Amino acid sequence: MKVSRGVVLGGQTRRTSHSPKGEPLYVRSRRSTVFSLPLVCPPSGSCSTAPPVSSLRTMAAKTERTFIAVKPDGVQRGLIGEVVKRFEQKGFKLVAMKFLQASEDLLKQHYIDLKDRPFYPGLVKYMSSGPVAAMVWEGLNVVKTGRVMLGETNPADSKPGTIRGDFCIEVGRNIIHGSDSVDSANKEINLWFKPEELVNYKSCAQDWIYE
Repeated sequence: MKVSRGVVLGGQTRRTSHSPKGEPLYVRSRRSTVFSLPLVCPPSGSCSTAPPVSSLRTMAAKTERTFIAVKPDGVQRGLIGEVVKRFEQKGFKLVAMKFLQASEDLLKQHYIDLKDRPFYPGLVKYMSSGPVAAMVWEGLNVVKTGRVMLGETNPADSKPGTIRGDFCIEVGRNIIHGSDSVDSANKEINLWFKPEELVNYKSCAQDWIYE
């Protein structure tokens, strides 16, 4: 490190220290030292807000979206924020969210694959008994990873650290729904959200999450 010659500012002699490449690191005076931190760029090595076009194409090819819904029991227990926190901390991006009282018609369509199961009527009635928080999350392998984060359908089989493993006990009150495949996710997203409700944007954290 080398120090530049002294300059007189405001009656005080000050010296500016530089790195070997010439970037200013700090200004020293008789009274105090003022630090000027260098700009930290993402691992890509570029401080540009826009990544290379090739990088965007690669991300677009790998990115999925999944449908996540906090059920009435999760809402009543105040767990919406916990679910959002876990998905955000994992690195996934929220692209849509709504809080609503779902109609029975909407829920019948949502659970249409279970219509021949004996618990279907009770499931629809329960899901329409209170408000739900519906969300769309985006990211690499978000459908598979999201299911792992949720835990098993039966909370008793869910590992500690998963949402169901940490916050619920019975199957009928397992607090959250998550798409089980990419195809199911696309269907559920289209059922619960209009295209214009899905927000397309680049997160400033993207270059710190993906290589």
